[in-house]
Amino acid sequence: MEKFDVIIIGTGFASSFFLHGYLSRVGKQARILVLERGKDDSHQWQLKHKRKSSTPAKTINETPDKRWPYYIGLGGTSRAWVACTPRMMPNDLQLKSKYGIGVDWPVSYDELEQYYTEAEIMMAVSGPSDNYPFPRSQPYPQPPHNLNGPDKLLKQAYPDLYFQQPTARPRIATANRSACCATGVCTLCPADAKFTIQNEMAHLYQDARVNLMLETEALAVETEGGQATGVRYKQNGKEQVAKADLVVLGANAIFNPYLLQRSSLTHPLLGKRLHEQVSQYVKIDLDGVDNFQGSTMITGHGYMLYDGPHRSKHAACIIENFNVPFYTLRLERGKWRQRAYMKFIFEDLPSNNNYVAVSEKSPHLPKVVHPNHSAYAQRGLDTLPEVLPKILAPLPVEDVTFSSVNDTEGHIQGTTIMGNDPKTSIVDKNLIHHQVRNLMVLGSSVFPTCSPANPTLTLSALSLLAADRLFSS
Repeated sequence: MEKFDVIIIGTGFASSFFLHGYLSRVGKQARILVLERGKDDSHQWQLKHKRKSSTPAKTINETPDKRWPYYIGLGGTSRAWVACTPRMMPNDLQLKSKYGIGVDWPVSYDELEQYYTEAEIMMAVSGPSDNYPFPRSQPYPQPPHNLNGPDKLLKQAYPDLYFQQPTARPRIATANRSACCATGVCTLCPADAKFTIQNEMAHLYQDARVNLMLETEALAVETEGGQATGVRYKQNGKEQVAKADLVVLGANAIFNPYLLQRSSLTHPLLGKRLHEQVSQYVKIDLDGVDNFQGSTMITGHGYMLYDGPHRSKHAACIIENFNVPFYTLRLERGKWRQRAYMKFIFEDLPSNNNYVAVSEKSPHLPKVVHPNHSAYAQRGLDTLPEVLPKILAPLPVEDVTFSSVNDTEGHIQGTTIMGNDPKTSIVDKNLIHHQVRNLMVLGSSVFPTCSPANPTLTLSALSLLAADRLFSS
């Protein structure tokens, strides 16, 4: 039976950014095993087959009106994300002490800032150059994308609250990626421009110290005497066990708790508080202002409804303004481009009623239960018709149409939350399991609350922090 220094489960953002940090700090003799359930479907394969993965994603969703999309294979959901990379705001991490709701995170924005910067450099993030909605120690590595016509009017009216969206869709080509083509089909980028694990971090899995096992399903963490001893896995229909001094779970917020539950590592909150943002689209017909001059899919980012005392009563909201023909073309002669299409994304308060558990009917699969988002998020959504006219006042608005609430944001969060108290959290601020101290849990499953901001940059920064602190503690 082989013995490794560390076994890592998964190859998505959380695992790959941790692996980057780990490899930069260990010697040449380190032995690392990485288990990946899917295949290495190349970008060319994905384009040819018009699919993100050849490995099906299987869960039992007991509330199917709520979708939880994810993709399996080398790079995880990086092969399908849209590459939006805003940071969280400082107050997102201290909701309880600031606004009396939710809980505070055990890490502060100041602690995360250097790792945010490192992750942005690795992703070659394009972001605003004039000022920022959150504190920064250095400028973005890539210049901002062009704003479109409606963006420019909103930027003029809200200079400190409206910005170019930070994104890992590059404005300038990198060594491995072309510039963003601005066609808006980012989930399967035709130009391979957006950052993915496959196009920028595949070298990690070619390192001589790393043994990558594809088409290998992790089944459970093996423990003895309060310590993790290895991982039980299945490959080619055969169950085996690999031993390690350290085990790292880097799956998503469905499979991280599921693996812990299958490992008989119990906790009252394990699998609980599954959550994500709640969003709604708004179509805005304009009188005399053209759209579609921007240089990426989502150009503008609005913070007019984000932070402030209202968060003690209802959810904060971030605004995205789209810049693609599919959304913005208007089928009226002479007004083809006179439409804005915005998404309003609200935070949610996690609830124990939303959870992941081992299915009683099919123990080899997790079941997902999410009856509804919180009343706190709904109160935020309910304010939108009232506040929207003021927000859109800088635009010559002809008509406004609200969509129904979206069934997903594609952000699976919660279920193995981080905190200082072992009674109310699964992992500590360094992402180490409170009871099993040589077991780490990475990714957005550790998020104790839900910012309006996309989670990927934050979970990547947390993985870099966890790797750093593993060696400095």
